[in-house]
Amino acid sequence: MDEPDRWRNMATAPKDGSRILVTIRASEQGPAEVDLAYWSHGDQFAGEGWRASDSSPGHIIEYAEPELKCWMPMPSANRTSMPSPWEGDDDEQLDGSGI
Repeated sequence: MDEPDRWRNMATAPKDGSRILVTIRASEQGPAEVDLAYWSHGDQFAGEGWRASDSSPGHIIEYAEPELKCWMPMPSANRTSMPSPWEGDDDEQLDGSGI
């Protein structure tokens, strides 16, 4: 992928089970943050949807579509820290459409 360190609209996120970084929207539970997630097609433990990568049978962490603001591919192994969450006000700014 070109420009791997760029936040992208969730509508373009891969739903093939690959792990990606996601920005979780700020809420009454806390500020925006970044998590590692993947799309699950569902199993005996939970239905189809976005799950945190540290989910395990009996302890599934699921994200509702509105909770996730944007995504980016996993960074290279050379990166030393997580990227900051997307702080933009408008999802339309993602993917360069706000320029």
